[in-house]
Amino acid sequence: MKDIETIYPKDKTELYQVIQSQLKALLENETNLIPNLANTSALLNMAMEDINWVGFYIVKNKELLLGPFQGKPACIHIPIGKGVCGKAVEEGKTQLVIDVKQFPGHIACDSASKSEIVVPIRYNNRIVAVLDIDSPIFARFDAIDQVGLEEVVHILEHGCNWDEI
Repeated sequence: MKDIETIYPKDKTELYQVIQSQLKALLENETNLIPNLANTSALLNMAMEDINWVGFYIVKNKELLLGPFQGKPACIHIPIGKGVCGKAVEEGKTQLVIDVKQFPGHIACDSASKSEIVVPIRYNNRIVAVLDIDSPIFARFDAIDQVGLEEVVHILEHGCNWDEI
C-alpha cells in the first residue's frame, strides 16, 4: 500500500481527485469487501471537512444493514424506501439532501446531522449497498460532492468482490 497524504486541498474538485487516487492505491491488490469499505470510510472521514458520519449500508435480506463506518453508533437496520438511504435504493439514484428535517421520513440516527448525501453502489445491475455521509451543516453537499462521490463509488464497484455479501 502506498502512503496516504494527510494534507488535502480546499478546492473540492482537486480534493476528490486526491481521494480517488488514494482510494485506488488502497484497493490495489485487495478485493476483500469489508476492509476496503472500512478503509474507504476512514479515508473519506480523514479527507472531508464538516462531516460527522461516513459509512456504508449493505443490502441484505431486503433491507439495509449497517456496514463499516466512521462516526457515532448508527441505526443497524433500515427498510428499503425509508429514510435517505432507503430512498436512494428504492429510486436507484443519489440523494443529495440540503436539510434532513425537510426530507419526508428522514431517520435521525444522530440529531446533529443537518444535511446528507447517499450514493447507491451497484453490482451485476442491482444495488448492493450505499455510501452515506452526514454533516452537521445545512447544505454541506453540492453537485461537486455528488460527482466526486459517485466516482468514489464507481472505484469501489470495480475494486471490491461484491460476491462476498
